[in-house]
Formats: sequence, structure tokens, C-alpha cells
Amino acid sequence: MSKIKQSPTLVLASSSPYRRQLLSQLGLPFRVHHPNIDESAISGETARELVSRLATQKAWAVSADVPGSLIIGSDQVSVQGDKIEGKPRDRQDAIRQLSDASGQEITLQTGLALLNPTSGQVQVDVIPYKVRFRKLTRPQIEAYLDVEAPFGCCGSLRADGLGIALLESLTGDDPSALIGLPLIRLVEMLDSEGVRVIPEPGSIET
Repeated sequence: MSKIKQSPTLVLASSSPYRRQLLSQLGLPFRVHHPNIDESAISGETARELVSRLATQKAWAVSADVPGSLIIGSDQVSVQGDKIEGKPRDRQDAIRQLSDASGQEITLQTGLALLNPTSGQVQVDVIPYKVRFRKLTRPQIEAYLDVEAPFGCCGSLRADGLGIALLESLTGDDPSALIGLPLIRLVEMLDSEGVRVIPEPGSIET
């Protein structure tokens, strides 16, 4: 009887259904725990500093509940010039975000943390992804919001749905970062913890 060598339990510290869907692509079993943290920015904090800190805090926030696990935390903001945007507060805020983004290039900064509470080691990285929006009319924005209601999405952009029609171009190394969980970098982090997404010869025991 064959079996794969046992790996640490993976835990996704997130309430985002989009991150759950992305992580499931790797085919690894995982659990979800919702972190309860204050996501407010600190005065003077850059977008990269903000998402790095929050991704790490989310992972630590659930660590006491899942001893012996590897914990994944992630956070995302959109940046236009010196303006940092998170999720919209409501429909009017979503209209404002998309109106401001119309015809502009936005950088999505996604923080990723992988915490091993047993060793205390935490790997942290920030992965950028740039999008350029088409010039949007108010009726287009309203129609998009009616269909997608993307109020849980950074910058009101649900790029895995109708939001892709709002965009003119995409630039980045990891398309999964656009949705909020950079899988390419995560696979590298998991590998350094001995978790092989695709098992190598010799990882199967008989």
C-alpha cells in the first residue's frame, strides 16, 4: 500500500473565498481559520510595509489554535500614485475607487507570509502586479457592480470575474497575485519547509 509522507497541516489564515479557491489549486489539504486583527494602516507606513505586516499578523493571530501547522497569511492593497486603497466600504466607495482608477495604471501589492510556529520561522514577501484600467463610464461601473458586487475585493476589482472586462492590460510575474494569493512564491516557501506540491521520486513510501 502506497502513501505520501506526512507533511505539516497547512492553515490558511484568511476569510477570503478567493484565497481559498486559489490555494485549492495546489491540491494540498488545508484548513481555514479566520484571523481577528486590526487591519488599519500605521501612520507613515508604505503599501509594501502594510501588506507585509498584516500578512504576518494574520498568520500569528491563528497560530495558538493550530499548533504544529504551517500557516499562510496574505493581504493586498491597490496603489495609485501615493494613494493606498483596500476593500471598498460600500457601493458608493466602490464607485469612487473605480472612477479614480478609470484610464489609470494601478499596482496591486500582495503580502505573503508563511509561518512555522514550531520553529518561529516566518518567510515574508511582497509581490507586485500592475493593471491598467480602460476608460470607464459611470453606467459601466454601475453595471459591473450590479453583476459582481465586489465589495470584498481590493480596489473593487474582481479580476477572476467580470472585472477582467474593466482592464486594458496586465503586467506581472505571478497572475495569482492579481487575485490575492501569489501561488508561485508560496510554492517556493512551502518547498523550503519541506512541503513538495509535486512529490519528487523517493517521496512515496510503499
